[in-house]
Amino acid sequence: MMKVLFLWEVPQKLQGYIEKRVDKDVECVFPPSGDTADLIPLAEEVEVMVGWKPDRELLNAAGKLQLFQNPGVGVQHLTTLFREYPGILLANSHGNTYFTAQHAVALLLALSNKVVLHHDFLRQGAWRTGDEEGASIPLRNRTAGLLGFGSIGSHVASFLSGWELELIACKRKISGQKPEILKKWYGIEDLQEFLKQTDFLIISLPHTPETEGIIGEGEIELLGPEGLLINVGRGPVVNEEALFRALKEKRIGGAGIDVWYDYDPAPDEEGRKFPYNFLFHELDNVVLSPHRAASPFSDLERWGEVIENINRVARDKLPINLVNRELGY
Repeated sequence: MMKVLFLWEVPQKLQGYIEKRVDKDVECVFPPSGDTADLIPLAEEVEVMVGWKPDRELLNAAGKLQLFQNPGVGVQHLTTLFREYPGILLANSHGNTYFTAQHAVALLLALSNKVVLHHDFLRQGAWRTGDEEGASIPLRNRTAGLLGFGSIGSHVASFLSGWELELIACKRKISGQKPEILKKWYGIEDLQEFLKQTDFLIISLPHTPETEGIIGEGEIELLGPEGLLINVGRGPVVNEEALFRALKEKRIGGAGIDVWYDYDPAPDEEGRKFPYNFLFHELDNVVLSPHRAASPFSDLERWGEVIENINRVARDKLPINLVNRELGY
């Protein structure tokens, strides 16, 4: 019997969903809490752990552990730690990528149609303000550039494919045949040319040493005054000050941001918490989103790849979505 330990208090509905879908020779261990002290005695006999943030004490206790499964995509908080445990496989899951892509498209539409701006006008009683106050930016006959073309980028392309937009993509390494849905794709070495062709930049890159700050002042400038930037990847991929200055000075048309720069913000004198170092909330050309693109967390189908990897380990097969610890994703 192979044992799987879940590192948080798993809701009953999700427990039942998982137990019905794992192999019969798999025992799921659902602890009453996620406290390390409660988990350590359970960790000694498990082959798989599922969770987000293990600590060394827990991993050191798990002598039989073969796989640590992150239920989400982001693993930058895990790669350095797991370099200390080369014998344990590390995998992530793309179960939330459909929702993240949906959110990216929602941010694009909110920006292009100035939804938030006109929402605020109407809340103030300004009825039917017109194009002088905030004209929409047509998507037709423009180019959407997908920076990152993994699972999220592929879903975004699928969503946008019927909208009379040209779709191009830029990724770290090009291999195989270009997907038919794309007009063109670029390697990361051609980032500047890619951005010159892009009107609406949609970023879904992970945060790695290679991607940190890859979009700086010069790159943002290439989008032009009607260019829109959507970031559902990781905040530090885009230089924070450069983005703020470009938005404030209207050197780009706007930005929809779901990922940020300070995930433990101190409250200000009014008790407000802002996950950034510049006053993005004072700008009128941004849509601010509190890192919620992966919602809804209650969706059960998102656990499909986690369940598949549990069953793969039980069947002595290699898990999918293994993380390259050196590359950081």
